[in-house]
Amino acid sequence: MASFSWKRAIRVNILILKFMGLSPKGNEGYTFNIYAIFTTAVLLLVNSHIIFQTVNVYFVSDLTELSAIIFILFTEWLTSLKMYYFIRNTRILKKLMLDVESEDFQPTNEEQINAVQVTVGMWKTIYFAYYVPALITLVLWTVFPLVDGTFRQYRLPFSVWYPYNIKKSPTYEITYFYQTMSFWAIAIAGFNMDTMIAALMMLSEAQCDILCENLKNLPCSGYNEKFKLCINHHKKILRFSKGCNDFFNELSLGQFFVSVASLAVAMFQLTLVEPTSGECFSILFYLGSITTEIFLYCWFGNELELKVGPWCLHKRIIFQLLFK
Repeated sequence: MASFSWKRAIRVNILILKFMGLSPKGNEGYTFNIYAIFTTAVLLLVNSHIIFQTVNVYFVSDLTELSAIIFILFTEWLTSLKMYYFIRNTRILKKLMLDVESEDFQPTNEEQINAVQVTVGMWKTIYFAYYVPALITLVLWTVFPLVDGTFRQYRLPFSVWYPYNIKKSPTYEITYFYQTMSFWAIAIAGFNMDTMIAALMMLSEAQCDILCENLKNLPCSGYNEKFKLCINHHKKILRFSKGCNDFFNELSLGQFFVSVASLAVAMFQLTLVEPTSGECFSILFYLGSITTEIFLYCWFGNELELKVGPWCLHKRIIFQLLFK
């Protein structure tokens, strides 16, 4: 039977991370090369925008404008922090991707492949369900000054302080383009880092399915050898899960804290805008994106817990299967 490629199952996610400078070639971390320079350029693009927007908070005295800045700024700073952790822990992620492609992690029959494809299919469905509101939010924020005509007053998509006068051409157009590139880069990087973390939980869940299927179908002939293989597989799943925890533990904590704070401020901002305005719809789609972001962690974390939990509930059945 041909081997199942786990990397191919999440290849879109991996390709976009490479495009954002977050996944260097090979199985090692970053080295001083063209890709490292590209990653540095992306980080400068992202963090310069965040710093200028943070400085702008000092000059804002209106509560409505301040709340409009804060709920976005929370998410941007978290994304910057996640990019730092992704780069710092690149070697861990590369090691996890190597482990999951090993022979022990391969499905061995059609039934296991079908079960794995269902799990991967669920991840892909949630990936695109997360992608749609995020994309709509980005488009609305990008075109908002153009649609409502405020570009004539040199309004930008976000209220940001810059150390120069933007209210003249072509400075305004260049700054508009720079700001658009910056927050699109922030959003795409954050989106794909979240879905990669969800993919790691999905891979752990799929391995539990494979192990469970192998234990349920232990043959009478060669029982001891097959059982030893299952024990070895279980140990590797535990090591893989520990590697996943080492990779995104801090990120998960920060994600829940910042997402809840952003939701609270965004809902407050929603009460201050016109119900039928473009700004209202952009905030609604933003709320949908943040809610889906939290859902990613909760759904796949819960699914993984459910895969492990039934062993306790069916301990007697498993005992009879193993020692028949």
